[in-house]
Amino acid sequence: MTTLDIGAAHTQHWIGGAWARSDASGGIDVIDPSTELVLATVPAGTAADAHRAVRAARAAAPGWARTPLAERLRFLERLVRRLEERAEELAETITAEVGAPSLLARRAHVGLATGIAASYLDIAGRFEFERMIGNSLVVREPAGVVATITPWNVPLLLTLQKIVPALMAGCAVVHKPSELTPLNALLLAEITAECDLPPGVFNVVVGEGPVVGAALTADPGVDLVSFTGSVRAGRQVAQAGAGALKRVHLELGGKSASIVLADADLAQAVRATVDQVCFNSGQACLQWSRLLVPAERQEEAAELAAQAAAGYRPGPPRDPGTDLGPLVSAAALQRVRGYITQGITEGARLVAGGPEPVAGLDTGYYVRPTVFTGVSESMTIAREEIFGPVLAIMSYSDEADAVRIANDTPYGLHGAVWGGDLDRATAVARQIRTGQVDVNGGPFNLLAPFGGYKQSGIGRECGVEGLESFCEIKSMQLPDATSEPVGPRLRGGDDGEGRS
Repeated sequence: MTTLDIGAAHTQHWIGGAWARSDASGGIDVIDPSTELVLATVPAGTAADAHRAVRAARAAAPGWARTPLAERLRFLERLVRRLEERAEELAETITAEVGAPSLLARRAHVGLATGIAASYLDIAGRFEFERMIGNSLVVREPAGVVATITPWNVPLLLTLQKIVPALMAGCAVVHKPSELTPLNALLLAEITAECDLPPGVFNVVVGEGPVVGAALTADPGVDLVSFTGSVRAGRQVAQAGAGALKRVHLELGGKSASIVLADADLAQAVRATVDQVCFNSGQACLQWSRLLVPAERQEEAAELAAQAAAGYRPGPPRDPGTDLGPLVSAAALQRVRGYITQGITEGARLVAGGPEPVAGLDTGYYVRPTVFTGVSESMTIAREEIFGPVLAIMSYSDEADAVRIANDTPYGLHGAVWGGDLDRATAVARQIRTGQVDVNGGPFNLLAPFGGYKQSGIGRECGVEGLESFCEIKSMQLPDATSEPVGPRLRGGDDGEGRS
């Protein structure tokens, strides 16, 4: 088997348990966002490549579906072990293609991803694949062939978050990673082969969304599409899936609010919110990009946020002193700087950062952590997902006003509430129309379902719900002591002609 090596030209996909050459005439350059140099060239995959992978998954699906759960769990045990053994290699790959600082790549990108995979050893082992309800045997069966399409921001985590429960449910998978960060997915394919996964159960096809992603979504051999990405692309996936009445899971964007109640520790809440908005250089759908504070404490919050942002050091991701790596691409840098400039133009007050280049970093897609205050609800930076380390501080008059502002968005993915009284803060959290809310800094829970309301998506990932998402439900009515072995014809009163 060919070993993946950063710097080589990767002209193959992983299909049917082997490296398969693409029929594409060209390739896609993978760029290191900290140096702007080409790391590797991967296939510009074609629709034919995608359909070939679906056929391989289709051929492998029945056998994998019949594989006993105990054997599927043994594969997962091997996978988790190999992920741990190759963690440094995975982290180095992610640092190179995503730009994540080395410590973040090891602990969050790889460590948390491995933790999500390991969580399904217990979840799948305890999962109720069958149960009796009266005289009915209700079984959860594999959905079939699943296409998973993931973005570039936290690529390994989002991939494992989908493919592990799909595989544990008994599904075969065709995975399309982002063309910006495909190297970790090719490395993952190699790792699955080392774990004796049957050929065709897991396939990887690299290419652009409008080509490979569209082909997978429309392919009649795909039973379910699990997509994470932008709202725009999510609409396209949903529309394509609707034509075949195909099941579609969507995990999309967010514009989440961090609400600081009047009795909260303001310094703690502001610091945590700045840290969260700077996670992964702000490239996270679940970031708290709006900080809601009582009107009389807005200036104090702005000073605290500016101090926290000033403590972040943008720089090369392999430098141990770096807190903030680059954005993923030149286009991302242009977009984030454009939003910052628009915030200034629309009248928000800049208290930290700004659109100017980071001093001393002439190469790479770097942006300064940026904080605005005096942000009104109508401003663009208060309404649109920026996907960069940009925080908008907004004021509210009372708790009802805070809840109204938090919910005044087409998104509903994440959020936070901070308060001196836990019961009161939890009561406010219950009013937020969002799929997940952190109360007083509650830590991320791998076993809890993750997903959004409104335009933030459809369906849930992680936990038991993440496994259920890849199952179909069948009811088998079994005979009981009181039933007759006949069809549903009604018996009873005679209509005089021998018919009831």
